[in-house]
Amino acid sequence: MLKLHLEFYKKLYLIRKAEEKIREHYSEDEMKTPMHMSMGEEAIVVGVLEAVGKQAQAFGTYRSHALYLAKTGESDMFFAEMYGKATGPAKGKGGSMHLALPDAGVVMTSAVVSTTIPVAVGAALANAYKKNGNIVVSFFGDGAINEGVFWESLNFACLKKLPILFVCEDNDFAIHSRLKDRLGHKPITKVVSQFYCHTDEASTTDVYEIYEITRNMLAKMKKSGMPGFLHLKYYRYLEHVGVNEDFDAGYRARKELLPWLEKDPVKVQRDRLIREGMKESVVLAVEKKIDQQLEKSIREAQKAPFLKKEELMQDVYA
Repeated sequence: MLKLHLEFYKKLYLIRKAEEKIREHYSEDEMKTPMHMSMGEEAIVVGVLEAVGKQAQAFGTYRSHALYLAKTGESDMFFAEMYGKATGPAKGKGGSMHLALPDAGVVMTSAVVSTTIPVAVGAALANAYKKNGNIVVSFFGDGAINEGVFWESLNFACLKKLPILFVCEDNDFAIHSRLKDRLGHKPITKVVSQFYCHTDEASTTDVYEIYEITRNMLAKMKKSGMPGFLHLKYYRYLEHVGVNEDFDAGYRARKELLPWLEKDPVKVQRDRLIREGMKESVVLAVEKKIDQQLEKSIREAQKAPFLKKEELMQDVYA
């Protein structure tokens, strides 16, 4: 069990430190891509992805750093894409909002709200036809619930009993609009529970709890053949897009963040390792190794070449 908890921590720490490095270097203006930071939500993707396994196909949103890093564990291509370099997974053309590495299970992410949800359903339909046993995970924010394509996709997945897990990462805001100001119906999970699928919800920053919730959901899905829906709450630490805080913008107060910082997902998991008997020197060694990995990735990304101009129109469909 301690080994599993250490793997959780490695991924949580990698995500957090990678984003801290972005914040450190972003003002240098070499990273031209808009940044939608994952700070606060790390436990959701790490817990869910560990439960579904390496073979699962993941689809996400423009807030994609945590998903990409948790699924791949690599940071060289990640930072190359942040710097717009040819060595990135999209050769520098996609940036932060279009991270994808299909061979590693990150099939696609998109800058447009809810657009990956129907594509994820299509992948689940393909898996059902192939009978390959693969599961698809579709991550999206609570803002996607306001889009008709979510309900159409959910309906189709339930009708066809597709092997897909819908994961709503609810930070209470669609940019700056609170959930209560956007929903003209009962709570999300209560409405989704009327469909032919399994539902569960939680408001926890504990990666192990999310892992167990997901495992229980997968067991239900396997037994019934029906899709699953997880409604998981978290709090976004930084502005909607950008690397800074935005508590002076008038739509939320910093005091809302403070209780969440006390149960920060990275801190919670680090404390667990120490509590369960891991020496702090071992934890520090793990952290140092990841820090060195990230420093190397940034150095290589900064030195990497940009694409040649004649390659601009390659890898496009029109």
